[in-house]
Amino acid sequence: MDGVPIVVHRPRGTGGRRVTVRGQIIGLAHSDRDLVEFLRQAGIDETTAEDMVAGDSQLIEWRGGRAHQYEAA
Repeated sequence: MDGVPIVVHRPRGTGGRRVTVRGQIIGLAHSDRDLVEFLRQAGIDETTAEDMVAGDSQLIEWRGGRAHQYEAA
C-alpha cells in the first residue's frame, strides 16, 4: 500500500476537514468524534478507532494543519 491509508485533509475555510480512506472520501469531520464515527463506518471497530484518533496513530496523516484542529486558521 502506498502512503498512509487514512488522510485528514487541511481545514476548509468554512470549517471541518475532509477525510479519505484509501483515496475514497468518507466525510467531512468537524471534530475527533466525527472522525471516529467515519472510521467506524469504514469498518474499524469503535474502540480501535477511538484509540487511533486519541493516540495519533501512524495510520492517520493530518495534512495542512495541526492534528485535532478542525477550524480554518
